Amino acid sequence: MQTKIPTYIISGFLGSGKTTVLKRMVEHARHQQLKVGLILNELGDVHVENYMFKQEQMVELLNGCICCSIQDDLKDTLQQFIDNPIDLLIIEGTGVANPNEIVDSLVSPPFHEHFDLKSIISLVDASNYLEYQSIFSSSKEIRQLLKEQISSATLLVINKTDLVSTKQLQKVEDSIKKELKDSTHAIKTAFGNVKMEELLLPRIQMISSIEKKSCSCSKHEECHHHTHHANIKAIKVTELPQFHIKHLQKWLRGLPPEVIRAKGIVQISGEYGLTSFQFAAKRITFEKLTEGTSQEPVIILIGNNLDQKNVMDYYENNLLLKT
Repeated sequence: MQTKIPTYIISGFLGSGKTTVLKRMVEHARHQQLKVGLILNELGDVHVENYMFKQEQMVELLNGCICCSIQDDLKDTLQQFIDNPIDLLIIEGTGVANPNEIVDSLVSPPFHEHFDLKSIISLVDASNYLEYQSIFSSSKEIRQLLKEQISSATLLVINKTDLVSTKQLQKVEDSIKKELKDSTHAIKTAFGNVKMEELLLPRIQMISSIEKKSCSCSKHEECHHHTHHANIKAIKVTELPQFHIKHLQKWLRGLPPEVIRAKGIVQISGEYGLTSFQFAAKRITFEKLTEGTSQEPVIILIGNNLDQKNVMDYYENNLLLKT
C-alpha cells in the first residue's frame, strides 16, 4: 500500500500571517529535497502570492472557501495528489475557513487511506485580536470564525506580538485560553518566526482521535458553518496605472474600516518597479519582485460587508487621481 502523505493545515483569520509561515515551511522542504504539494485557497479569483510557490506542485482553489462552497473542488484536488504522489501536502485555507470542515474531507473515504494529518496550525494576529472580539467593533460572524480557528488548532501561533504591549498581549492570551484546548500548544512570535521543528511536529496521534465538529443537520448545505462568513467578500481592482509609493501607502492607511485585509501586485514608480504589497493591522510591507516575474497588476481588498461602489469611489478619488 502507498505510504500516506504527511499533511498540514494552515489556518488563521485575515492578515494573521499564514502565507509567511507557509513560505518558511516550503523553503525548509526544498532544502530537504522533498516534493511539496500545495493547496492554496482564496475567496476571490486570483491568488497574488502564487509567484512564491511556482517551483511546487501547486493547486489554486479560487472564488470560494474550501471549507464549504467549493469543498467538491478540494476533494478533486486531493485525488490529484493521490494520483501524482508527493512527499508533503500543505493546505492553506482562506482567512475565513473553518479548519474542521477541511479535516472532514481528509478523514472521509477514500482520502483517510492516503493522507496523514499531522497538525492544524492556526495563527492569531495579536495586534487585532481584542478588537475582533469586541461586540462594538466586530461582528458575530468574525467572533465565531476566530473561535473555530482557535479551538480546532493543534498548534496555535500568536503572531505579531511586536505590535502590542506586554499588558495587551497578556489580555490576548487570557482571552484565547477560553477557546483553546488544553492539549494545544501555543507559541508567541513576531513575523511568523517559529522554529521548524515546532511547525512540523506531529501533534495528532491518530486520525480517528481528531475532535471533529461535523455538521449534524439533515441538510448540510444549510448549516451555519457554511454561511457564517457570507458577509466577508473580496473586491478585485484591475487595469492599474503606475503608482507613487507614498500615495499608495497613504491610500491604504485611509481605507474604510470595513476593509480588513489588502494585498496585491502593482507597478511602483522609480526603482521599485513591479512590487507586491501586504496590508493588515495598519502595517504595510512591500517586496520588489525579481525581473522576469510575470504578474498582472491587481489589488485585492477583503472585508466585512464591503460596498463595491464605495470602495471603487474611494480608489478613484483618492488614489487613481494622484497617478
